[in-house]
Amino acid sequence: MVHVVSTTSDLAALTGGLTEFDVAADSVRKLIRAMDVRFPGLGEFVQRRMALAIDGEIHQDAFEEPLAPDSEVCLIPKIGGG
Repeated sequence: MVHVVSTTSDLAALTGGLTEFDVAADSVRKLIRAMDVRFPGLGEFVQRRMALAIDGEIHQDAFEEPLAPDSEVCLIPKIGGG
């Protein structure tokens, strides 16, 4: 199972206060879908406002990235630019 860690309190309202949880997924696409099923609204929130650090590597747009069964995914706020 992929271990998901939230680095921001913005997600607490969607996860019932959980900052860490496990999800069965082998790609970021499936991870987002599974998070949205477990915590309605979380998948959309993550897609719009979060970047992902997958096993220590930060991705701004990681939708197609594969995940290993023992991957750790940290949800971090996207860096704004302009």
